[in-house]
Amino acid sequence: MFSLDEKVVYPGHGVAVISRIVEKKVAGQTIKLYELKFMNADMTVLVPTHNLAAVGIRKLSSNESINTIFEMLSEPAPQVSNDLTASNWNKRNKEYQCKLRSGNLKEICKIYRDLHYIAEHKELSFGEKGLLQQTESLLAEEISIVTKVGAEKAVEHLRSFFRKSDRVVEAIASSEDSSLATRHV
Repeated sequence: MFSLDEKVVYPGHGVAVISRIVEKKVAGQTIKLYELKFMNADMTVLVPTHNLAAVGIRKLSSNESINTIFEMLSEPAPQVSNDLTASNWNKRNKEYQCKLRSGNLKEICKIYRDLHYIAEHKELSFGEKGLLQQTESLLAEEISIVTKVGAEKAVEHLRSFFRKSDRVVEAIASSEDSSLATRHV
């Protein structure tokens, strides 16, 4: 269970604050609902408290999890496929959408990394560009809140992993000053 004013992650949509806990009568039964107000969108949703796991709502990631995704981004991407045709995009897109719905930060990070790898080999399609933007936005939002840095700085940090592949990047989300630091070796 979560508490009032706690920040949570709603898969595919980003970080939301539990603004109220509401009781409503539905089909003759009283159910408890969390009212979630999204931080980066003018959107509010009600989620039954007994459905949280099914929806995929989770706590914000830890600094350690953020560091893990930075480590993943600093590693070379595994080859996605030599066949980057439209039919293969449809298959990859289904997999990507499933991963997005899971809300798992590592899976979202893998999508982001894969799409950057694909962009090095061909121009991204409209759908791929949209997905890249969505994953970047989801990652940056959570990183900025967990590490207490601005969203722009989080985006810049994410993009820095793909500027030059021969650099080694070490990312530190310091729990003392809660900021991002990058050291290029």
